[in-house]
Amino acid sequence: MNKLIEPVEIGRRLRELRGDVPRSVLCRKLGISYSGMEYYETGKRIPPDYAKVKLANYFGKSVQEIFFE
Repeated sequence: MNKLIEPVEIGRRLRELRGDVPRSVLCRKLGISYSGMEYYETGKRIPPDYAKVKLANYFGKSVQEIFFE
């Protein structure tokens, strides 16, 4: 069974994947709040499952690749 990685590492991966795309643009496209995305990217919160799926689809990755070891 895959183990969820640490929130700080999830945040690092999300920031890396987002690259130069402004956070506000990403949030608008995905329907995720700006503050929620900020929490995910800083490791203060782990995204709920629906947000994990939206993020993975947007970045062309699997949920496992982004959020699990």
